[in-house]
Amino acid sequence: MNRAITPDSLMPYIGTALLIIAGSFFFPQILTFDYLTQQLQIAAFLGLLATGATIVILLGHIDLSVPWVLTGAAILSTALVGSGDPLLTALAVPAALAFGALIGIVNGIGVAVLRIPSMVWTLAINSILLGLAVLNTGGFNPKGEASPLMVSMASGRVLGLPMSFLIWMAVCAVITLFLTRTPFGRYLRSIGYNEKATFLSGVSTPSVVFAAFALAGMCSAMGGVLLAGYANQAYQSMGDPFLLPTIAAVVIGGTSILGGRGGLFGTVGGALFITLLTSILSVMQIGDAWKSIVFGVIILAMLLFQTMRKGAHA
Repeated sequence: MNRAITPDSLMPYIGTALLIIAGSFFFPQILTFDYLTQQLQIAAFLGLLATGATIVILLGHIDLSVPWVLTGAAILSTALVGSGDPLLTALAVPAALAFGALIGIVNGIGVAVLRIPSMVWTLAINSILLGLAVLNTGGFNPKGEASPLMVSMASGRVLGLPMSFLIWMAVCAVITLFLTRTPFGRYLRSIGYNEKATFLSGVSTPSVVFAAFALAGMCSAMGGVLLAGYANQAYQSMGDPFLLPTIAAVVIGGTSILGGRGGLFGTVGGALFITLLTSILSVMQIGDAWKSIVFGVIILAMLLFQTMRKGAHA
């Protein structure tokens, strides 16, 4: 299904509206402009990760290296800034994005060339990146700091709207154009439906897989840059809490975990829903364990819903 807006993709927006209405009875500040814009700022961090994850899931694969691509990009960018060299400081953000693209290409090689299941390969890459970071830092928080540009990207405002949110929307707009107006988008969905048939039709499926994983890696790296700018530093395992919410945002947004169906419109709604739900659970002083349970239940419920819909239309 190539339509940008579908009933499935509208569900997270309806859920977000219901959360705001219900939450306002217990937490009236939820209706204020400052609170809502703060949620947009925070949603951008998760949204960038979910944007990249959507591209990979449309392929019928999954990327579990998100946590340490994010963390690695944050460590690299803050280390370059911490060097004190103006040139290296200027290269901090481009270097982080290049790092994300490189890891994405490595993931693409494992999946498209070596034919290793994406879940296994990307999880192994995530573990390798974790080990390299620990070797580099000795297990301590990495040294370095965010540049003024990174801080501005994460915490700045334009016409009252968070800069991070505008960056996220710009990334979504560009990728949506690729998905809807170029052969890359058609090939991406075709591979998700049936990779073998797409290959036999003459499409260079490995090239599409490389590009998809590289884009996903860059999105994860940008998320790391923004998080480092928000915290003004990088720290160990800063990406670990984002893996489950990232997948949840994509699935809630109506993208099929089996590939071929979905899009970024729903993912944006899913990220907003997850961010607001997390905020409300925190206000209610719900612990991290219960948050994880809630996210897991939501993912399973959406997968069950998608399976039932697929069976009904079969």
